[in-house]
Amino acid sequence: MIANISSSSSLKRANGQAPVSAFQAFRLSSVRVMQHLLRNPMTLMGSAVVALLVLVAAFAPLIATHDPIVQNLGNALQAPSAAHWFGTDEFGRDVFSRLVYGSRITLYIIALVTIIVGPIGLLIGTVSGYFGGFVDALFMRITDIFISFPSLVLALAFIAALGPGLEHAVIAIALTSWPPIARLARAETLSLRNADFVVAVQLQGASSPRIILRHIMPMCLSSVIIRLTMNMASIILTAAALGFLGLGAQAPLPEWGAMISTGRRYMLECWWLVAVPGVTIMLVSLAFNLLGDGLRDVLDPRSN
Repeated sequence: MIANISSSSSLKRANGQAPVSAFQAFRLSSVRVMQHLLRNPMTLMGSAVVALLVLVAAFAPLIATHDPIVQNLGNALQAPSAAHWFGTDEFGRDVFSRLVYGSRITLYIIALVTIIVGPIGLLIGTVSGYFGGFVDALFMRITDIFISFPSLVLALAFIAALGPGLEHAVIAIALTSWPPIARLARAETLSLRNADFVVAVQLQGASSPRIILRHIMPMCLSSVIIRLTMNMASIILTAAALGFLGLGAQAPLPEWGAMISTGRRYMLECWWLVAVPGVTIMLVSLAFNLLGDGLRDVLDPRSN
């Protein structure tokens, strides 16, 4: 996509027209990305759900109809109605309001894990792939150790060492999510380290850190962004699993997995306590997967 913009800019120079500025190139690139995403109905649906999640989290105090923490035992276990759209839980708290505020916790976990995992995985993968030899063997054996354990089991081990809590859950999920990113960045670096532009920069005397930071990492960034987007679904599921086990966000925080855990005791009579947060987790996870597929079609040139 960027190559097409560059070629059109060169053609305009050859024809005597004004060259395309960097801002214009970025704007054209963004327009093409949006056009591609809008042409794919599944990606459009995923993008709409993710955008709706962000809006709900941002305007939760305006959208929620009740306080998500205040208890009212007189309204306990009420069925969905005009007063309580998704019913109430065993403490009389409005399920819809707790679901709305729970979106903030979900986005908080996704954002922090992504901020931690992306740079760590990208740095380890590019350094390992560029230097090779002992450095590559050391980093990849450490990566293999983390990958050999199921992510949820490894997260439970870290939670057992750190203790339950939202921040500890974020750290545990991040420690189990970086190895796939590192392997992807390493594979991309192995295909780039002997490329002509890298050799040219080396002949000019550029140091290895400069080559990795300014030339290798930007080339790996699109693949890493795609993988991070598709990993967000597994982050949501792992966070919900930890919350279900009582190791993530602690009461009375309205975390979706914890809502399912507390509602399972009443699920035969009060189906909404489990069905509503369960369907929400499914839809949000599916939306991030669809968005990741769309970004892969746009950013990965090998898929075009």
